[in-house]
Amino acid sequence: MKEFKNILCVVESDQPNTLALERAVTLAENNQANLTVVTVIERIAATSGMAKSDLLANDLQTALINAHSQQLEALVAPYRQRLTLQTKILKGTPFLEIIREVLRSHCDLVIKIPESQDWLDQLFGSDDMHLLRKCPCPVWLVKPKAPHAYRRILATVDVDDAAPEAELERQRQLNSQIIDIASALALANFAELHIANVWEAIGESAMHGPFMDTPAEKINAYVERVRWQHKTSLDGLLHEVTADLGPAALEYLKPQTHLIKGSARREIPALAQRLEADLVVMGTVARTGIPGFIMGNTAETILNQIDCSVLAIKPPGFVTPVTLARLDD
Repeated sequence: MKEFKNILCVVESDQPNTLALERAVTLAENNQANLTVVTVIERIAATSGMAKSDLLANDLQTALINAHSQQLEALVAPYRQRLTLQTKILKGTPFLEIIREVLRSHCDLVIKIPESQDWLDQLFGSDDMHLLRKCPCPVWLVKPKAPHAYRRILATVDVDDAAPEAELERQRQLNSQIIDIASALALANFAELHIANVWEAIGESAMHGPFMDTPAEKINAYVERVRWQHKTSLDGLLHEVTADLGPAALEYLKPQTHLIKGSARREIPALAQRLEADLVVMGTVARTGIPGFIMGNTAETILNQIDCSVLAIKPPGFVTPVTLARLDD
């Protein structure tokens, strides 16, 4: 099962960070992983209103760093008896500096709370959405009011085989990673594991229209073939992944599968709500052919409707558009 070895926890001075930090500490303990806790602050530059030198700007930056360093140390102090952790103050645009720290330190997971508690209204276009789109490692957004122990975890997978062979292999690897991580977290939290695939029979509505006037029995046969393909692919994926878990873990988890006909944008949030899921584990890059930039309208729409914590995973070979170099360096 997936083990994280280099975890980055992002905290904010004006937000309740305890749940995200507690999850990061517990995960680091269980995986014997490195943990770095960071805060991102504004980068202060000299302006025309200041003296010719940037001495005042440097003084302000130093004072800001010192203040946040004290706050950060007070926040992590209770956890230092449990494990060794590092703290850092990053300066600049939050999502850029977080991703740069991931690149510098080769982090394999970012954990943070959403930017605000009303994040469903604020997520799209925010720093969090930039992270979900561009961070090269998984991003775990921990809802501030999430339970300490998850009761139900929902993993969403795509088993549609209508894609080039190379893309199908990336999709298979992403699906395996999603279920692997969701399974590990379900075992650690003694939680129910639900695995969902939402499918559509492309062209079905046109077949019902006046221009095609396809007989009902042919439409039904076509829809059933599509459903069977998705069921067969989902069963194959589960067999492959659960074989790695071992019989004991599989017997305990007893994952429940959901094969749902409809639009993923509508059905996945609806299922998460019906299940009262505490965490949704999902992939976040659609079939675009553009490395690094596009997360996919479907995934973004789903994320904006989910009222629970989210763990978003990139497919193999994802390359972030963010670089370590800054224009102002």
